[in-house]
Amino acid sequence: MAAKPVVLVVMGVSGSGKTTVATLLAARLGWPFEEGDSLHPKAKLDKMRSGRALTDGDRRVWLARVADWIDECLVRGENGLITCSALKRSYREVINRRGSGVVFVYLAGSRELIAARLAGRTGHFMPPSLLESQLSDLEEPTVDEPAIRIDVDAPPSSIAGAVLERLALPD
Repeated sequence: MAAKPVVLVVMGVSGSGKTTVATLLAARLGWPFEEGDSLHPKAKLDKMRSGRALTDGDRRVWLARVADWIDECLVRGENGLITCSALKRSYREVINRRGSGVVFVYLAGSRELIAARLAGRTGHFMPPSLLESQLSDLEEPTVDEPAIRIDVDAPPSSIAGAVLERLALPD
């Protein structure tokens, strides 16, 4: 465990590989993992299932729940991993409300790559038709945010390895 606990927020648009990469990282690191989508109120999941994009207001409760999960880890002095699209800087500011202890792992990919992944995915609440709304909302993390960018044009195990290397975390 690091001297100070850290929570990695694996972020990006739907189809970028958040859950897959976070699951691999959690297994390699032995850290607690939370699927951020499980913190959405059911009505919001139903809204996305129906092909309607969430608004900033729709995301408010969800973002607070994500931030609460992070705070609970940090208060316990534990590292952790959580997935969250965290598309806008304002969302990341809510999530990182303490101002420390959070690192955003931004999984970045081309529109074409992400669209192809979404087209091949089954059983997920987020329909491929919402990719454009996510891309239009996306504000990539800037240099003044606690974030690293990882390109997702490699196998998931390689992506997880790149995260560990960039953050100098043991494998």
